[in-house]
Amino acid sequence: MKNNLKSSSMKKIIFISLIFIIILGISVLAGNVKLRNVNIKFSNNHEITVLTAKTKIADILEENHIVLEENETVTPALDSEITNTNEIVITLKGNEPVKIAENVSTQIDKEQILDDYTNITEKIETIIEEIPFETITKDVSNGSATTRNAIIQSGQNGERKVTYKVTYKDDVEILREELSSEVIKEPVDKIVQIQTKSIITSRGSYSRTSGVSGQSGVYKVTAYCACMQCCGKTNGITASGAKATANHTIAAPSTFAFGTKVVINGITYTVEDRGGAIQGNRIDIYMNSHAEALAWGVRYVEVEVLN
Repeated sequence: MKNNLKSSSMKKIIFISLIFIIILGISVLAGNVKLRNVNIKFSNNHEITVLTAKTKIADILEENHIVLEENETVTPALDSEITNTNEIVITLKGNEPVKIAENVSTQIDKEQILDDYTNITEKIETIIEEIPFETITKDVSNGSATTRNAIIQSGQNGERKVTYKVTYKDDVEILREELSSEVIKEPVDKIVQIQTKSIITSRGSYSRTSGVSGQSGVYKVTAYCACMQCCGKTNGITASGAKATANHTIAAPSTFAFGTKVVINGITYTVEDRGGAIQGNRIDIYMNSHAEALAWGVRYVEVEVLN
């Protein structure tokens, strides 16, 4: 009886020992298996994350029942091992991500960095830039077959003050960044009016002759400004009492009444001034400066008188 009890006890001890050894072996085996989270991106932009002990791309896809279509490819390749990024990308053929060779060093040469930034300078520059004027055309001809263009208002460019941060490398500009801008002079639009061109006859409302004072024709046209040399005064007040204005005021003989409109080179002027030398077929155009008046000089041009 005692022998039977001893034998039973030994069997229990052996059984428990075997179970302990099996559990210990499983624990050791599990400890040697590395599990990782792998992110899988599909060609339709869908993503999943799986937990796996596999390392080969084909095995990981098979384990998760993922089958590539004929027009799809995978990065890394099916026969490759998973990389440290733990990422598998499935894309349509032709859209594969650019591969970077793993054996290429990502270390940037220190001397190359220093060379890239050698002779790099930045300067703050403020300049005056022109703002181009616009041309506005107004048609008042009412569909007439014969028209002419009359400049009602001359255009003038505006100005703006712009501050830039300019980057130079070896004195060559490589970047220009606008910091601020301020309009210091608004542009003035040029206004062109399309008018009906009247038929000129000896009795019409328009008359044209070869330079007869007071009528249309070719005139000797000079220019002047509001300076002592031109006028003997500098206040710019005309004989009619009006303030002389460029592209508007002309001096003409007394055969032209004040307020008479004349067209010279497409610009409509108004007779507002007289002059001792302005006689016969002579007209003087008012300019903003003496330099402009000198630049005009003496010209013989056709003048159309609007009576």
